[in-house]
Amino acid sequence: MTPLIVEAVYENGVLKPSQPLPLADHQKVTVTVDTGLSPVQQTAGLIPCSDPELIDHIALDPLEDL
Repeated sequence: MTPLIVEAVYENGVLKPSQPLPLADHQKVTVTVDTGLSPVQQTAGLIPCSDPELIDHIALDPLEDL
């Protein structure tokens, strides 16, 4: 089966597709969620550091000290 790609909104614990889906009631499907966020956006704030120079150093050359 060819994957069906549809935009949806997550609201009150439920994914709501932006268009009707060609599915039968109670049909089981597998859902892959792509938030559209880059890895940088997804991990923002995980490193508690406020030194912009240190953050740039780590982000731009993460393997330097290995």
